[in-house]
Amino acid sequence: MSNLEDLVRLRKARDVMDRDYGQPLDVPALARVALISPGHFSRSFRAAYGETPYSYLMTRRIERAKALLRRGDLSVTEVCFEVGCTSLGSFSSRFTELVGESPSAYRARDHADGAAVPPCIAKVYTRPVRNGEAKPAPGA
Repeated sequence: MSNLEDLVRLRKARDVMDRDYGQPLDVPALARVALISPGHFSRSFRAAYGETPYSYLMTRRIERAKALLRRGDLSVTEVCFEVGCTSLGSFSSRFTELVGESPSAYRARDHADGAAVPPCIAKVYTRPVRNGEAKPAPGA
């Protein structure tokens, strides 16, 4: 299989993560989408995108969780399950690691300043930071 074929197959799996982040997704299921073995999928995904499939998926989930929490009509628990996480503790830990504050604190904070910003621009500035590089929240 050529490198280009690998990239096309990896992109299909990444597209599934982007679209179906709320569904139960694991490496074997994503490898089936890419039509390669789970081990090869994990290694190839990391080589192509610089992070593991799990890390990429969790970043998408936290990104969506931030949008739902800003909306303010769902509890943290409801948001956790809405974005496909099955453990509130793991969700909260990962959210805090990537965002720099707990989901509850993020939800409680005033987000009115960003209300007039178009969603496509807001997405760039509110994207979770990987690898624990989150900046402390304003006023924290």
